[in-house]
Amino acid sequence: MPSSADRAVVLNRYRNVCVIGAGVIGSSWAALFLAHGLNVVINDPQPDIEAVVKAALIKIAPTLLKLGLPHEGLERNLRFEPDLTRAVAGADLVQENGPEKPEWKQQVWARIEAAVPKHALLLSSSSARPATEQAQEMKDASRLLVGHPFNPPHLIPLVEVVPGDRTDPAATADAVAFYEALGKVPRVLKKEIQGFVANRLQRAIMREACYLVQEGVVTVDELDDIVTSSIGLRWAVNGPFSSFHMGGGPNGLESFFQHLGKNMAASFKMIPQVDLDEALQRRIIDQAAASFGRTPIPQMERARDDTQVALLHVLAARNGRDRT
Repeated sequence: MPSSADRAVVLNRYRNVCVIGAGVIGSSWAALFLAHGLNVVINDPQPDIEAVVKAALIKIAPTLLKLGLPHEGLERNLRFEPDLTRAVAGADLVQENGPEKPEWKQQVWARIEAAVPKHALLLSSSSARPATEQAQEMKDASRLLVGHPFNPPHLIPLVEVVPGDRTDPAATADAVAFYEALGKVPRVLKKEIQGFVANRLQRAIMREACYLVQEGVVTVDELDDIVTSSIGLRWAVNGPFSSFHMGGGPNGLESFFQHLGKNMAASFKMIPQVDLDEALQRRIIDQAAASFGRTPIPQMERARDDTQVALLHVLAARNGRDRT
């Protein structure tokens, strides 16, 4: 992680940030940017966007406090500009959080390119649309790339940094430096792929989870308990590869694959059918309603965020890192 002085230098380069789209993701980014002393302009067509964002800042403030970040008076550096051209005119960095529609993103980036300063870093929070696709209407896409957060961005460290075919490597390095200065954990993907990495893994796990409920093996709350009491704990400390490396004994993955590789390869070829039809969806919804669904979502979110903050502090202490 960069030193405090290095982070200050990087953040000073991107003092003025424009957030395009201020839903759940955009408001979360805005809160994090404001907590790090950046000037934030929000561009969003919602008529009540000011009230929406200010309510989000109030909701996010307790988590910022637990993370050791400023959490009061954030609105001093916040303003709203409904006109896109004016919103980006003085931006050093744009973080886009709009609809996952390729035509919309292509059009908005072309409009931004015509109005934003040439040095500005252009980042998309997209979880589905690669930078190469988004940049099709741009003349110069060298500063555009994906900076996909894991929700919520003010709390979860990961940012998947995904350059496009025309992204300048210097812009990729700048994006990594910027996110690191915010205390994030940016990871650069070596190639564009649908869904990037974290969501592909999450989707694979969710598919198997739905199958187990479909087959009546477990209920949704039982499956959640199994995950949080086993692989959830394990993967917070070590990922799948390093976990199986330790599971292989003194020779690590080499021994693991020698003993279990053939069976694992065979299991990869047997993918059972999951039919996520209305009946299965209703079963999952009803089981959730009968268990954790009885707790109001704001209460669940508060407990989740507080626990994840505590976990992040433990991991930071172990790794000698400071997220703030």
